[in-house]
Amino acid sequence: MSEQSLFAKLRAAFVAGLFMLAPIAVTLIVANWLLQQVGGRFRNYFFFYVPEDWLANPNMALVWNLASTLIVVVLITALGIFSRWVLGKYFGGVAERFISNIPGVSAIYSTVKQIVTTFSSTGRSVFQKVVLIQFPRKGVYAIGFLTSVAQGEVQAKTAEEVWTIFVPTTPNPTSGYLAMVPRSEVVELQMSIGDGMKLVISGGAVSPPYPYATPVVIMNPAEPAQIS
Repeated sequence: MSEQSLFAKLRAAFVAGLFMLAPIAVTLIVANWLLQQVGGRFRNYFFFYVPEDWLANPNMALVWNLASTLIVVVLITALGIFSRWVLGKYFGGVAERFISNIPGVSAIYSTVKQIVTTFSSTGRSVFQKVVLIQFPRKGVYAIGFLTSVAQGEVQAKTAEEVWTIFVPTTPNPTSGYLAMVPRSEVVELQMSIGDGMKLVISGGAVSPPYPYATPVVIMNPAEPAQIS
């Protein structure tokens, strides 16, 4: 082994060790700065009852700074909980009642709130399964999500059973198109809702492997599937 090759390997090992230690060093520096800035400033207020020679002992400085910092963190957390669950609910309710009394704005607000509530629901999934439909024209296929089997006037005025399909846009799936598609023209896919979303958001770059290692049960549209 030549001296140049040995030097190159030692240099690479040094750089690798440096990159491994850098995050640890930065973390320690930041933690030490926080302990001095936060704990050092407030320890005299929190531990005023402690004898001065104990509090000023340099060997105990880390202990007092750490304890003071933890107390500050607890107090800030408690303040956040109070403001979120007490003040937030009170003022949020007042603001909502105020907006609801503004003509025109109240209709927009209630619609947006209903949409947000629907898509942020943790109790059930908005989408039931991933499907494939010809959209926006025959011969062109698009990934869609079955939201429901059409009912009411839409179903009453169509010749055959139609499914309500949401076709999201890429890479922002929060917007898209609503399509009422005949059941016979909907191709049900076995991929999960999560895999379907990854496929849409990535613009087709992230595609789940197929065939699947384990059989996937196609659920009845009346029984919504949970997002994986």
